[in-house]
Amino acid sequence: MNLPLFHVLVVDDEPAVARYLAGLLPPSRFKTHVVNSGHECLKKIQSKTPSLDLILIDSEMPEMDGFSTLRQLRRIATDTPVVMMSCFSGPEHTMEAWQCGAQDFLQKPILSADIEKMVAKHCKEPKVAVEPSGPQQPHLEDFDDGQFFLATSPEMRAIRRQVSMLSKADVPVLITGESGVGKEVVAQLLHRHSQRASRQLLKVNCAALPQDLLESELFGYEAGAFTGAMKSKPGKFELCDGGTILLDEIGEMSSQLQAKLLHVLQDGTFSRLGARVNTKVNVRVLAATNVDIEQAIAEKRFREDLYYRLNAFVIKVPPLRERREEIPYFLNELARRFSITHHLEPVTFTPEMIAAAVLYPWPGNLRELGNFVKRYLIIRDADSALAELESKARPRHAAQSMRPVMEDVAPASISGLKSVVRSMKDQTESRMILEVLDHAKWNRRIAAERLQISYKALLYKIRVYNLEASA
Repeated sequence: MNLPLFHVLVVDDEPAVARYLAGLLPPSRFKTHVVNSGHECLKKIQSKTPSLDLILIDSEMPEMDGFSTLRQLRRIATDTPVVMMSCFSGPEHTMEAWQCGAQDFLQKPILSADIEKMVAKHCKEPKVAVEPSGPQQPHLEDFDDGQFFLATSPEMRAIRRQVSMLSKADVPVLITGESGVGKEVVAQLLHRHSQRASRQLLKVNCAALPQDLLESELFGYEAGAFTGAMKSKPGKFELCDGGTILLDEIGEMSSQLQAKLLHVLQDGTFSRLGARVNTKVNVRVLAATNVDIEQAIAEKRFREDLYYRLNAFVIKVPPLRERREEIPYFLNELARRFSITHHLEPVTFTPEMIAAAVLYPWPGNLRELGNFVKRYLIIRDADSALAELESKARPRHAAQSMRPVMEDVAPASISGLKSVVRSMKDQTESRMILEVLDHAKWNRRIAAERLQISYKALLYKIRVYNLEASA
């Protein structure tokens, strides 16, 4: 029986090193391809022949280094596993690698066992060339509290890859993003895939309590520490020993508490209120905020030294308007879950409603989307729900009214959610192109640069979508 070959691309500016790495893979199972620059790598990827199962990229290359190469590669090959190789070690190199989209990091010199480990991990099945049949199925993970992580967009799949890499590193992580984007869900994902998954995850909202109460909540107190403290009480850090703590809205924490937290991050020690001895704990700290931390530092509202303790790894969760292709999936998943929780009959979303939901920018992100789904489940009036979405989206001057767009789409012709999503992607693309054109005052060359497409491609899309300048 002839087993199919795995195709592996090795990218290294030193030909001898590249040949050495290629030689570590047995030719009976692997077809290795060697290039010596980032530009050659991108040309190889763009040719789409052959379909690659794994890419090994050297981080230190002239002209275009491995990180720059990987950033551009992720625009054209989002799912191919990439391993970054470097002569340097340290968290900053690992962090930059996974922020660019790498799945793993190898320090040179690389031995045969290192390559075998990467191959066993990432070359599960050979690629089969097939025509794309629409958007990818979402990656869905449930949590015990009823929340869930859903990823269909490249941005959220990249976050899932980052979480996978961080599962090996027991370090603090700062999660940023607008209110309602799902920062807490990302924190739960980090905990689940960490070495501390068997221990508890405690969440503390730093904005929900006055600062004096927050200090006792985090660090505990001794009997007599203040009026009403009849007996000693451990804080969240002690209760969470061995586990993970999420400090939500950390940007609202007072400077005094920030200093105390800094000591915990440095050596794992703190003192209860009223205590004369220190307590030592082993806790992983995750922090989340919707505050612009760098601006808060400039305004002396956030300690710079604490920020540098937290920002070794930063995960930025994009707003819902930047991952619109996920909206149809969220609508249906939230409706399914809410109908079970509230004992209501399931509902379906019409193509017009999905189209309007995709166009609406959702300033409240997933929290606002969830409230919309709950209202629809209770009222069960598709026309009023559609009118609500259209009235909200109208000030954003969408390319066309959504009703005419969908009038000639017969319900019988829509074979499930995938077909609807494909239709909505075209509508979303036309709206985004129109917004960029309007912002560029219809200078097509500037618009093409901002959209990162060719000038000819932009002209083609303007004709296809019949776009015109806003009055």
